[in-house]
Amino acid sequence: MLRGPALFRRAARRSFSSQSGGSSVPGFQLTDEQKAFQSLAQQFCRDEIIPKASHHDQTGEYPMEIIKKAWAAGLANVHIPTSCGGLGLGCFDEVIISEELAFGCSGIQTAIAANQLAEAPLIIAASDAIKKKYLGRMTEQPLIAAYCVTEPGAGSDVAGLKTRAVKKGDDWVINGNKMWITNAGYANWFFVLTRSGDQPNGQNYTAFVVERDTPGVSVGRKELNMGQRASDTRGVTFEDVVVSDANRVGAVGSGFKVAMAAFDSTRPGIGAAAVGVARRAMEEAARYANTRVTMGKPIGEHQAVAFMLADMAIGIEASRLLCYNAAALLDSGMRNTVQASIAKAHASEVANKCAADAVQIFGGAGYNSEYPVEKLMRDAKIFQIYEGTSQIQRLIISRAVLAQFK
Repeated sequence: MLRGPALFRRAARRSFSSQSGGSSVPGFQLTDEQKAFQSLAQQFCRDEIIPKASHHDQTGEYPMEIIKKAWAAGLANVHIPTSCGGLGLGCFDEVIISEELAFGCSGIQTAIAANQLAEAPLIIAASDAIKKKYLGRMTEQPLIAAYCVTEPGAGSDVAGLKTRAVKKGDDWVINGNKMWITNAGYANWFFVLTRSGDQPNGQNYTAFVVERDTPGVSVGRKELNMGQRASDTRGVTFEDVVVSDANRVGAVGSGFKVAMAAFDSTRPGIGAAAVGVARRAMEEAARYANTRVTMGKPIGEHQAVAFMLADMAIGIEASRLLCYNAAALLDSGMRNTVQASIAKAHASEVANKCAADAVQIFGGAGYNSEYPVEKLMRDAKIFQIYEGTSQIQRLIISRAVLAQFK
């Protein structure tokens, strides 16, 4: 499929540097450039992801070769600014590509897209020097980065994290443990959130970029997860890790806000990936329902099955539009925190419902690993957990609703 890394990256820059925002996507109709971007992602999915998805699911092998090809095609790190050598695409463009790649395998899509969560805080708050150094290197070769925030005792309760940074001269010394870190085993650098104070005003968290090869950084074993097994998830330990103050991301004490702000740009993409899983579940179920015959006719002609497929289509369409809306708001310069949470929460639950219903439509075959839908069901669950659980999304949404009507 790929005709040379340099050619594809030049093509991506030329064809897909479209301006995002409300004016470029009226009524959420894709521009010609975005349609071409979508077509490229679909072709990559067909040629590179789907044929190898089962292998990576069964073995847990990290899909580094696929990641390299995605990078060469201009399908990775798409939101790195042009000033750092990137494509400078918007959140809407990311949503388009996320859905298409996750259609093939959401574990492989996560391995490709997790870079963007690590990069987002730097785009938001890092100095120009940090941006050019760390974002720039991501455009020069297919490297991996990781967002290092969750801890063994601090998942949804990020404010409860215990990894601590202590200032010593022009440096900081970091000690602590992180857990469930995506891409940790292959990361070139980490975005790390630490506790740097204990003030009652809450300005107690400071963020840094930490190089993987810094003395004192160690990475644990790959976790054997229920689904998305192509993705690499590990613990990371920081033991007397010395980091220059020049590697600080944002002001001292602003780390929590910086880390959370990243989700405004990444949650629409997570929602879109969930849409990709849901769409794959619907397509597999519909094909099976057209060929499996019971009581003298295809099972798709039985109302019980037909209505399950209809509900899938309803959920998928609604979820995609929610993701488009959240992305378009961000690209137009408007705050999208609530809309991003709505999109992520709804799409995550639709993906789980579609995958579970696909297994039901397949019946006994759906429960068997020789058929594709049991993998979709395993893969779908994590969407309700990572980048903020569905309950955290509801907390964000409910607070906004209550504040609106005070």
